Amino acid sequence: MFDWFMQSFPDAQPLHGLAGGVLIGLAGAVMLLGPGRIAGISGMTARVAGLSGGAPWPLAALFLAGLPAGALAVAALIGGIPAQFPPSLVLLAIAGLVTGVGTRLGSGCTSGHGVCGLSRLSPRSIVATLTFIATGMVTVALVNALGGGI
Repeated sequence: MFDWFMQSFPDAQPLHGLAGGVLIGLAGAVMLLGPGRIAGISGMTARVAGLSGGAPWPLAALFLAGLPAGALAVAALIGGIPAQFPPSLVLLAIAGLVTGVGTRLGSGCTSGHGVCGLSRLSPRSIVATLTFIATGMVTVALVNALGGGI
């Protein structure tokens, strides 16, 4: 089974994914068991931007600062992470805005609903996560059908 997976997805790095998933789960658990807050990136961002209440501002700011700091630490330890972005900064900005609107409409993002909400068996988070997955699948299918896939 594992051999089939690695042959089908030669660029996959399952151990890296496992390590990342464990760290995300650990961060969510620390936030929930420590200060009793959900580790949702959109909620923390809205709090820092003054768009909503919730977590104390310093906690939200430190949490958000830890995201790029953690990425920089990993990049320093392993010598960088190859990344590929769309050639259009306008397209990237539009995608970011649409994502932001979606997180406000859905009362949270994939980290809040998908990691923290599912672990608490929240019905709202189950519906939201299924919606994220279905929308992602449809988007990939459409982009590939229109010739925009990688």
